[in-house]
Formats: sequence, C-alpha cells, structure tokens
Amino acid sequence: MTPAGAALEAARAIEAGGEDATLRLARWTAGYRPQAGLPDEYLDAGGQARGAWPRLLDRLGRLPETEIMARFVSAERHIRDAGISFRIYGDQREHAWPLGSLPLVIEAAEWRALSEGLIQRAELMEGILADVYGPGRLVSEGLLPAAVVAGSPEFLRPLHGVAPPGGRYLKLYAADIGRGPDGRWRVLADRTQAPSGLGYALENRMVLARTFPDVFHDLHVERFPAFFQAFRDGLVAGAERADPRICLLTSGPYSSTYVEQAALARYLGLMLVEGDDLVMQDGRLHVRTVSGLKRADALWRRIDGDYLDPLELNPASRLGVPGLIEALRNGSLVMANMPGSGMVESGALAPYLPAIADRLLGEPLRLASPRAWWCGDPDGLAHVRENLDALTLRPAATPQRGAGRDAILGPHALAAERERVVAALRDRPFDYVGQEAAPLSTMPGWERTDRGLRLVPRPFALRVFATRTAAGWQVMPGGFCRVSERENVDPIEMRLGIRAADVWVLSEKPVDTRNLAQQATPRVRRIAGHLPSRAADGLFWFGRYVERAEAVIRLVLAHLRSVGDAVATDMTGDADAPTALRIRALLEEWGAASAADLPTAPLAQEALIGREVPGSAHAHILSARRNAAGLRARLSGEAWRVLADLGDLLALDPARDFTESQLLGRAERALSHIAALSGLTHENMSRAAGWHFVDLGRRIERTINTCAFALTFAHDEATPDCLGVMLALTDSQIAYGGRYLQGVALDPVRDMVLLDPYNPRSCAFQAEAIARHLAELPAIASDGIPEPQRRLASRLLAEFRSGEAADFDAVRMTALEADLERLADSIAGRYFPNGPHALRPEKLAGLA
Repeated sequence: MTPAGAALEAARAIEAGGEDATLRLARWTAGYRPQAGLPDEYLDAGGQARGAWPRLLDRLGRLPETEIMARFVSAERHIRDAGISFRIYGDQREHAWPLGSLPLVIEAAEWRALSEGLIQRAELMEGILADVYGPGRLVSEGLLPAAVVAGSPEFLRPLHGVAPPGGRYLKLYAADIGRGPDGRWRVLADRTQAPSGLGYALENRMVLARTFPDVFHDLHVERFPAFFQAFRDGLVAGAERADPRICLLTSGPYSSTYVEQAALARYLGLMLVEGDDLVMQDGRLHVRTVSGLKRADALWRRIDGDYLDPLELNPASRLGVPGLIEALRNGSLVMANMPGSGMVESGALAPYLPAIADRLLGEPLRLASPRAWWCGDPDGLAHVRENLDALTLRPAATPQRGAGRDAILGPHALAAERERVVAALRDRPFDYVGQEAAPLSTMPGWERTDRGLRLVPRPFALRVFATRTAAGWQVMPGGFCRVSERENVDPIEMRLGIRAADVWVLSEKPVDTRNLAQQATPRVRRIAGHLPSRAADGLFWFGRYVERAEAVIRLVLAHLRSVGDAVATDMTGDADAPTALRIRALLEEWGAASAADLPTAPLAQEALIGREVPGSAHAHILSARRNAAGLRARLSGEAWRVLADLGDLLALDPARDFTESQLLGRAERALSHIAALSGLTHENMSRAAGWHFVDLGRRIERTINTCAFALTFAHDEATPDCLGVMLALTDSQIAYGGRYLQGVALDPVRDMVLLDPYNPRSCAFQAEAIARHLAELPAIASDGIPEPQRRLASRLLAEFRSGEAADFDAVRMTALEADLERLADSIAGRYFPNGPHALRPEKLAGLA
C-alpha cells in the first residue's frame, strides 16, 4: 500500500467518527510551530495566519479527509501511469515524481513585487554578460575583478566578441529564492546556464489542478499557457526564416532531467534532439532526419555551454556538435541561452552585484542575495578569516548549485574540517567565497499520522522563471518548489526525501480562461514534422523488443500448457517429450533460460521474469522501456500506462518460487497487455514516419521469430505435437480449425503460418506490410532506382508470394532468417544515425 493509501485508511476511521470542517481545520493546525528565527509562509512572527494560506486551508477544510486522501491516491496513480519520474545525479534508476500534497500559495500583490525584482535581476545578468563578452567596462572601471571573469570555467573565450543572434544572451532566466530572516525574498542562486525545472513546474500544475480542480478554480489561480507561448515566441526571436524549426538539445535519456525535457518538447512542439542528431553544413546547423538533413533555426540547449562544440570548446565532449560556434558567429542560429552565460552563476560575482546594479541599471537591487565575500580580494579574505566560524564557505570558480549542496565549510563544522579549510585559504584563497548563513524559511506540509493529517513546517526553496519577449521580460505566474520532508535537510536539489510542490499565485479576481494564450492561428497542415534519425532508431527497436518479449511469452505459454494441460491441448504432458525439449532448447538459444534442463517452473520463471537473463521477457520489456524513454514526446499516455503495467507484471521477485499455475496466469496477462499496447500503437499513433518505424520493427522481428519457430516446429519430420505448438505460437489455431477439419498436417500448417497473405500472423502478411511501410518512407535518391532496403524487401515479398509450402525446408528458412537480418541492417544503414552498428541503450547503460 502506498503512503497515500495508508493515510486514506486512517482518514476513513476519523471520518467515521464524525468531524465538521471547523474541527478538521483545527486538528490540522494544532501544534503548528515554526522554528525559532525562521520566517514561515503560514504564520507570521506573532503567530497569526498570513497571506493566502487561510483561504487555501479553509477551502480544503470543506472536503472530507477521506476525499482528500483519495485524490492523493489518484494523483500518485496518474504520476506513475504517465511515467513522470526523475533521476538522482549519478543514479541510473528512475524514481516516481514525488509531488507534495500542498501547493505554495502567494497573493497577487506579493507576486507583483517579486516579479519586479526578478525582472530587474534578469536584466542585470543580461547586462553583465553583454559587458564581459563585449567592451569589458566593468573590469576596466574596477567594478569587477578581472580574475572573477577570467578565472571562471564558464567564461568561454571563443565567444568573446560574438554578438548573440537575436540580440540577447538570455532567453530564459531563473533564480532560486527563499525568505531571509527579515521576511523578504532574496536570491539564493542565479540560474543562467541551462535552467531546469520548467517542465516539472508544468507537470506539477497539470497533476495538482487535475487533483483539486474545484479548489484551483475557486481560489482564482493564475494559469501558465500565456507564459509558455511567450517563451516559445522568444526562442525564435531573431531567426532568419519566417517559419523556423526549433530544437531542444538534450544529453539523452540518462540525463537526470530528461523526463521534463521530453515533456517540454511535447508541450511546446519542439524537436527533441541529441548532439548526434545535429550536423553543421555550409555554416548552418542541420538535423539528421529520415528525410535527409533539415535546417535548425533555433536551439534551446539543456547541456552546459562548454560541451556544445568539441572543436572550439571542450574537446572531450560527445554531447555537442563540431563547428556549432560558427553558426553563432554568422548569425544563422538563435540559441537559448548563449554558451558562456553560466559565468554569472559564479559565487565570486555576488559581492560585486550591488555596485554593478548601480552602474548598469542606475538603481539598487530589489532582490538581494545573502552577503558574500570573495577570498581573492584581500579585504574579503581578511573578513572571512576573522568570521570563519559564522560563515558558510563555498567554491568561487564553479557555479553555485544552491544554498547548501556545494558548501565546503559551515558554521557547525568539525575542527578537522576547519583546519583543512584554513590551509586551503592559505594556498588558494581565490577559489573560495564566504557567505553569511542563509537558512531556508518554511511552509506548511501535510504529515500523515495514525490519526490522519496534520500540518508541520518544512524548509523549502522556490525556483522562479522569466522569459525574454519582444515586449520585455515576462515572469511565469508560479514556479518550481522543492520541499524537504525533514526539518534539518535543505531541499536544494531533487533527491530522496525531497518533494515537489506546485506554486499557486492567487489572482484578485476570476481568471479569464478564454484567452489564456494570445497567439496567432497556426497555418493548417496535415503533414507531421520531420522525424530525427535517432527517434526513428528508438521507435524501430521499441517495436522489435516488444515483439521479442511476446515471442518469449508465447514460448513459455506453449511449454506450460504442453506439460501441464496435455488433455486440453492433445499433447503428451511430458516435460521430456520431444516437443517440450524443442521449446526448452529454443528458449536457451534465445538467452531466455540459462539451461534447457531446468525443471518446468524454474525454466518458465527465468524466461518470464529473470532479471539477469538477457533474453527473458522482462529483459526485453526493460529494453523497450529504455528505448521508449527517448520517445516520451511520441507515445500516448495510454501506451505509457500499459507499458508501465506490463513492466510491473513481469517485475516479480526472482528469489521467490512460483508455481506453474501462477506463471501461466502471469504470462497470459502479459500477453493481453502486449495486445493492448499493439492496439494503442495502431489506433492512437498518427500515420507519420514514427508509426512506420514502430510497425516495421515489429513486422521484421515477427517474421524472424516465425522463421525460427518454423525451423523448430514445422521441420520436415514434424509431429502433430510440434505442428500444434507452431499454430499456438503464431496464434493461428482458430483460423486453422475453421479451414481444415481433418487435423494438423505439415504443408497446410506451413502454408498458413508462412505463405497465407490473409493470416495477420503469417510471414507473407508481414512481408507485404514491410514493403508498404518502406514505400511510404522518404527516399533521398531521385533517380527512380529503389534503394537497397526496398529491393531486398521486394525480393522477400516475391519469395513468400510465389513459394509453395513444401519448398520451405530448413535450408530455405535459414536463408530467409539471414535475409531478414540483412533487411534490418539495411534499414538501419539508411535511416539511423550510426547504422546497424549503433550501441543499443541497454548496452550504453552497462558502459556508463
């Protein structure tokens, strides 16, 4: 039972005793005590409720606690079904997105003041970048030490003097903020490199607004669409072409924030690409697609600037595009944010910001940072040494990750740590910044107890976003909030023990939902955008792995039924019978079982759920999910839910011993899930290039598997038992029985499973589908000569159309298997970025 499910049971017990809204709210808030010296969002220094919190809690208090908890259970289920997840840095596992139960609520008036300060801060960062990559007046006038600029690893010299296409270094600015001891908001860290969290803020909003639609509407919560439309428009400001192609550059599915990147690409209609998808040609950036090279006009990068171009920046990078900086020099590519913009994240810059703001903006900072001293400055070093026990010491040369993650020394450090830091300050003082202690303020969070819910104060950090538009900066009315589940843990980054919270900015009047996004009507089109080669590769192998899992499951079912249900299937019921031995041998050959002589149940268990067995059904589904992880913008939510259910169905504890009956039931349900997934693929996917590649993968893999089945169970000396298994494996028993009344025979079985164009499981049916798919895919050559993959597919189709059942002996079937593998390689060589020799995602995971 999930935590929300357990709390739901406790809530039911309370509601059974009777409790009205007043008593419920009193129970929630009884004992709520903020920590001494820390500002709190709910209670002010005098213990009075403040801001928008009374409105929120009063509205929630009208709901029975059982209903509230039931909604949480529904939200958790939706998060799991939708595949919303995150990775902890350095961890390959995906964790379900930990959405908190309460939003952070802020009144409109307070948000307006906060937005003004954020816009001023964004303009300041833009001005600093324009100066340090341009005239350098801040250094020459003594407002900024040269060492702070030149010593930063994020100051990229090849970008000096390069004017940003579109005129702006920053298209998106973010800041981590929290309340200081005086109750005012202050900036804990600036985010200008490649700010993350925007997609998770969107996911938080979609889930919580779906969970509490009535509360969301009644409190007049500001909406997001206008901001995202403005952000999309700002991405292409300055592009050369009127109908620009926008790409979101990711480091790939193993990025800790890949899920949010895919969500943003889907929501904003961007092309999600990796470095290998891109290439420079004629001074312009292009995307490798199945239709050839297509120009990219704007790039929203989600990798660090230093990794963008191995020719001019970091030569060890495998994430970027050789020669990319040239596209910035000649103005043919708009980028968000410009490489090198991460320099203003440096902690060494903080002590000089107030003076720089006076110089560049002519006014003091509205959103200040905790006071800081750079130890490369003699006065700053002297202050840090004198007050070392009261300060937090941080790196100066690396961008700040937040208010606590990169701390080298805190006020409560051990003596040994202090000695080490004193030595470091003596040897390399310019590497450090001293900062006054900045404990985070708190907000209410629900704690689930045996008596239901109660409110407790929890530390939080809020990330807010601003985008540059033609009319100036626009702030998103909300943000991305991280809340700690414990009092003494700073929620600086997403990790275990940290929950996310939606941010509700409450309007003073009802929100007009008629014109949320002020946008021009898009031009009507029916042709989908071009499919990147990498996406085609992932879709193709997604289809192949699902089909491989199905083939293994059908083999397991055939074995369990032939051994345990002989009367019903007219078989011997002997685990050592020739038919059963052939099934066992094929499972071993495919790597689905470690040995063919295992007892029936252990063998079936290995083939279904074996985690360390590379050919098991579970392993193939995991491979399919890894491929699908790169395709989140292309698969429907229903398909994700079925895939998640299928993974859970096969994710059994391998240490347990399951009975044959249990395994049989599990295999049958798994087969039903695969059938549902296939149906969703056919019914929900647009008939664009992506669908062709998914179905191509399945058709080719199914034909290969059917040839293998025929070699094993429809050979020249096949027994009725073997032929019965052959029909079962190809799901053709009903069709065969309706056509032939005298029982199974070799040639009729071969004809039905190999040559019958009306049987959707036959090789001939697959060959016709393969030929149609390839005919629909774009051809690069315009000479009228079919490309190699089309010629090979035509030969295979002709062989199945013109052949006779008696001709398909072992030699011919073996040759057909080899031709099908060559066809798959030919498709890969034509359409995929690294051809047939590309490492599959599961191999990449093993190398990481």
